[in-house]
Amino acid sequence: MDRRIAALAVPALGSIAAEPLYTLVDTAIVGHLGRPQLDALAIATSALSIAGWLTIFLSTATTSAVSRLVASRDTGAASRAVGAAYLLAAVLGLITAACLLVAAPWIAEALGARGTVRSGAVGYLRVAAAGLPFLYLSYAGNGHLIGLADTKTPLRIALAANVANAGLEALLVFGAHTGLLGSAGGTVIAQASAAAWYAAESWRQPRAAPGRPHRAEMRALLRDGHQLSVRTIALGVVPLAATAVVARLGPTQLGGQQIANRIWYMLSLSLDAFAVPAQVFVSAALGAGDPDTARLIGRRTLRLGLAAGVALGAVTAALALGAPALFTSDPAVRHAAQVGLLCSSLTLPLAALAFVLDGLILGISDYAAMRRAMLLAIGAFVPVAALTLRFHWLGLPGIWAALGLWLAARSALLGKRWGEAARSFGLPKMIIPNEPVVPPAASTERQAGARHPAVEPPSCRGAAPRNEPG
Repeated sequence: MDRRIAALAVPALGSIAAEPLYTLVDTAIVGHLGRPQLDALAIATSALSIAGWLTIFLSTATTSAVSRLVASRDTGAASRAVGAAYLLAAVLGLITAACLLVAAPWIAEALGARGTVRSGAVGYLRVAAAGLPFLYLSYAGNGHLIGLADTKTPLRIALAANVANAGLEALLVFGAHTGLLGSAGGTVIAQASAAAWYAAESWRQPRAAPGRPHRAEMRALLRDGHQLSVRTIALGVVPLAATAVVARLGPTQLGGQQIANRIWYMLSLSLDAFAVPAQVFVSAALGAGDPDTARLIGRRTLRLGLAAGVALGAVTAALALGAPALFTSDPAVRHAAQVGLLCSSLTLPLAALAFVLDGLILGISDYAAMRRAMLLAIGAFVPVAALTLRFHWLGLPGIWAALGLWLAARSALLGKRWGEAARSFGLPKMIIPNEPVVPPAASTERQAGARHPAVEPPSCRGAAPRNEPG
């Protein structure tokens, strides 16, 4: 089981890290232009993260739908679901880009940008808006391929796009001396290339290639998207509010937080790789009528995710010693980044639990529960964030304490829902026992013939293929 989880999770790591790597490269390059440019980038990337998160359902909902439908051998419906994702991605991408072009000045001001920081953030947002349609199309393609248990292709796309992004940005910023606008332009070109590659791979699939969607598929995706978008807005409010609070603490704190937050964000999202097998395998197991395997998946992914969270917490604390020097030569900003990294390292085990539980709840397609948990968790963030805004001496430790409480609340609420779901489909409890797993009943063996090999849930039996990812 662990080997099969790793076979899906390790390649997924690259595709998940693609977007945070874009902004990490931006931060490393722009940080050497000066403090105002770094502050402008902090404002712009916070707003762009929200624009990206709003449509992440194009990936998550498509993954669950494709995995479930292919496991039940309804490839026609799976094809139409993918077609609906691509169509909606194109429409929403154009609309969001147009809105961002117009609203960029108001967004920058709302996040606390003033003077040269404001003008830099507005320019970056307007150039980066051109990449949103390509980013959304990549979400649809990513959901399609991962739903088919193919995480290696997204990994190749992510690696190639990030290498191209780094090269283009270095050329445009340091070679052509285009500053912030060159940094944004390099990212747009890389996003366009990734979207084209995803589309080519999707239409090349022998099973569940994108088909012409019916109204039913569009309605289903919009319904799921509505529930997930409300959840995503709630998810985005907290980091956005954190940036707004830090912006009012001063430019040094804002620059340090940008560096610390980008490193933390990339490392924490690597933990989301465990959510991919959790979602794909749980969806496929329930689609094939195998609740015993669903329970085992939940048990193992939670254990592995928590262990990885503790390890990455130690790595983040170690990075605080030298990593900030790679992003800026300003000693005050470097010190602030070190403080932020040390504080953020304590939150990574909590992030691991929250992300894996996200994947398990996505696997059972309970989007309403995710929305409810995210909205309630905001209540854990607000008090300490408000205290930090009132008492500036709390600084970055205060804002990271607020973020840690938010992650803890998410984990508790989602864990409660997973336990309830486990009991509802015949699982005794979420708590992980120490005794060996009892093999599934003979009826589960008879059901195995109905599973599609591309997304077959990993069997509880020791004789299951060990090197086949899904």
